Amino acid sequence: MPEHLELQHLVDLSGSGDETVPNLMENKRPLIKRCPYLGLILATLSSLFFSLCSVIVKSLVNIDPMQLAMFRFIGVLLPTIPVVIYTEQPVFPKGKRFLLALRSLVGTVGLMLSFYAFRNMPLADASVIVFSVPVFVALFARVFLNEPCGIWNTISIILTLVGVVLITHPPFLFEEPKPDANTDINVLRGAMAAFVSTIFGANAYVLLRLLKGLHFSVIMTNFGAIAILQTFFFCFVFGLLCMPNCGADRFLVVCLALFSYLGQILLTMSLQMEQAGPVAIARSADIVFAFLWQVMFFNEVPNKYSVLGAILVMCSVLLVGLRKWALALPADSQLRSKLGVLAK
Repeated sequence: MPEHLELQHLVDLSGSGDETVPNLMENKRPLIKRCPYLGLILATLSSLFFSLCSVIVKSLVNIDPMQLAMFRFIGVLLPTIPVVIYTEQPVFPKGKRFLLALRSLVGTVGLMLSFYAFRNMPLADASVIVFSVPVFVALFARVFLNEPCGIWNTISIILTLVGVVLITHPPFLFEEPKPDANTDINVLRGAMAAFVSTIFGANAYVLLRLLKGLHFSVIMTNFGAIAILQTFFFCFVFGLLCMPNCGADRFLVVCLALFSYLGQILLTMSLQMEQAGPVAIARSADIVFAFLWQVMFFNEVPNKYSVLGAILVMCSVLLVGLRKWALALPADSQLRSKLGVLAK
């Protein structure tokens, strides 16, 4: 999901021995030995918290998604400030300021668009499209970083695009009568917002690769601070600022910030304990949770096109995760040989 990409640069750093990445589990090695799948469990819990964030965004209909994004960024910034102070990191390192600002602007737009998608279309459909961000990273990495984009990445992109078309089933391709034209327009707008969100999210990840030598707290502090200013400015200009209603609304806003932070911390810990490929596969649980919450909380049963599209997107994400896993294994690993052509 775009809302947690500020930590995804740890994917490239996990296992690299980079001293700028703090090891949160340094004193927990016996625990890891007793539970070898702890990293995958934490990644799945991270998906749970992030999926609950999307439920909250869809539920708080009285608060504009842009203002909800501002509350979410406050939840990113406040817990990160003590980390920056403790590690004595330079908040605005020379030579990286423009990239940090650009990454923050791109990431903010991506997150706001994903929130609008959650609000205007079925939760599971929006989550599937937004979750396809890793598939498009290879495409933009090829364009901007000149990284190779092989046959498997191309297959993943094609599967994802077909899945997105099935999920959105645009009227000019699927001639199905709609009982409510306004609902149809809102869903189409939400689908467009979700897809553009993946584009911004993928570019944010490319920028994170350029910034991977920086401490994660520096990136998150800049991201949180700039994002709060950006969302506050938009909310002020468009007259969207409002105080959440007392009671359940304020409680859910606090939960949104808390769940975002918990999801990020769990994702960080999982990437430090497990390779990036298996973590990416475990994170696909986000799609499963989204379908579950859609039925439980919103009484929306997904149609056959949504289910088929979700299966295609999940297959493409799993393909990307398996390939990352295979390439990270030693050349003489038996598991790598079992994964076969994916490691080539």
